[in-house]
Amino acid sequence: MSNPWLKKNPFMSMWLSTANSVAGSMRGQASAEAKRQVNAAIAEATRENLKVWNAAVKPAAAKPAARTKRTR
Repeated sequence: MSNPWLKKNPFMSMWLSTANSVAGSMRGQASAEAKRQVNAAIAEATRENLKVWNAAVKPAAAKPAARTKRTR
C-alpha cells in the first residue's frame, strides 16, 4: 500500500513553481538596483577624488597686481 502523503501534488507544484519564479524575479531586480547604486557611488567617489587631486596639483592662482594711483 502506497502512502498518499508521498504522492506529488500538482497544485502544490504549480504554486511552488510560481512562487520560485516571483522570488527569482524580485531577487534579480534587487540585485540590479544594488549594482546601479554601487556604480553610482563609485562614479561619485571618483569625481570627488579627481576634484581633490586636480585642486592639489593645480598651481595657486596669481594674485592680482597692486593698483597704484595715477596722478595727472
